[in-house]
Amino acid sequence: MVMIFVRVHKLTQFQQPTMEFEKTITGIGDFYSPLSIACQQDLVANSKICAFKRGEIVVREGQYSEKAYLIVEGCARAYYLKDGKDISDWFAFENQFMASIVSFFSAKPSPHYVEFVEDSVVLEFSKDTFEHLSNRYHDFERFVSKVVTETMLGLCERLYTIQFNKAEERYKHLLSIHPDITTRIPLTHIASYLGVTLETLSRIRSPKNRT
Repeated sequence: MVMIFVRVHKLTQFQQPTMEFEKTITGIGDFYSPLSIACQQDLVANSKICAFKRGEIVVREGQYSEKAYLIVEGCARAYYLKDGKDISDWFAFENQFMASIVSFFSAKPSPHYVEFVEDSVVLEFSKDTFEHLSNRYHDFERFVSKVVTETMLGLCERLYTIQFNKAEERYKHLLSIHPDITTRIPLTHIASYLGVTLETLSRIRSPKNRT
């Protein structure tokens, strides 16, 4: 098994990290599925607050990863390399999770890279914590089921748009979900995520092509 070494930076924005992250856990529970106070406290107690710099890669293709990240501030992407080309496959923003799903759930080498696109603050937890909470709290099981369902629906929706929608429709749909994405994610990553060239994306975004 290849070990993944993650650099943890000094936190500057959270003077009271435990309080801030308890608020975050409460909020994410309200969004997906409510978590009991005991479950929230157990999650915080068995997790780690980390900060990552823009461009920092925490999982590489072929590595094993047993870590997942709840993003409090910032954003991340999963991508893979195809014939030397960098293709973005997924983006995650505040109050969303990012992980190498294949490796995390099936203990197989990751087919993806996971990179933070902005300076980010996250709650990092391990597969052991995930299993511990799932075995101990039914509300955490419901929470995970909701997260997985939302993720799968998002993946299915993306697959549908790539197969059946024109490039401009894909771009508009992405903006409807993440209105500020072009200010946070480089256009090269957005283009590969949409399955178009950078030139095509630039044409779509041209003022003369906007309605």
